Amino acid sequence: MWAACCLSCAPASADIYHFRNEEGVSHFSDQPSDPRARLYLRAAGRMRDAAARIPQGIKQPRLLREVAEAARIGRLDPALLHAVVEVESAYNPQAVSPKGALGLMQLMPATAALYGVQNPFDISENLVAGAVHLRSLIDRFSGDMSLALAAYNAGSGAVLAHGGRIPPYAETRRYVPAVLQRYERLRAMLPPSN
Repeated sequence: MWAACCLSCAPASADIYHFRNEEGVSHFSDQPSDPRARLYLRAAGRMRDAAARIPQGIKQPRLLREVAEAARIGRLDPALLHAVVEVESAYNPQAVSPKGALGLMQLMPATAALYGVQNPFDISENLVAGAVHLRSLIDRFSGDMSLALAAYNAGSGAVLAHGGRIPPYAETRRYVPAVLQRYERLRAMLPPSN
């Protein structure tokens, strides 16, 4: 069996099969050697291209586990959380923005404090707080993902101040479609959540 991080080692023409064992660990292979295995990716000569588009963080088993757990706690699709992390910090747990946002989910200090984060650079704490915060924004904006993401980037107040629309800030106007595009791409790449 292959680990998730070895997908790029597969022959260009190999289909990839996936199953999750009893402990929740994902297994990948170019052969459906286990009865639980299902076709995960049909290569059709595009394996190298697909592997090149997989963010580095998804190739790290620890981050896969941490994101999956934070997504479960936040009641989010792990692919969405991966998309936010990719856009926010490019999977750098030590990232600090010019505005003071911290860690993988780029939590502002006030947001981190609101969710009881002791160390914003701790991967688990940062991911869980970011996931719970994003879930609260999705709920606040009645499931409107674009508005929730705009609020994650610019703040709820900015969305409300602009009539419940995406604020006309260049950064936010780039951010929302960037996350949504990555989310759609990652939904097709990642195994479905349980």
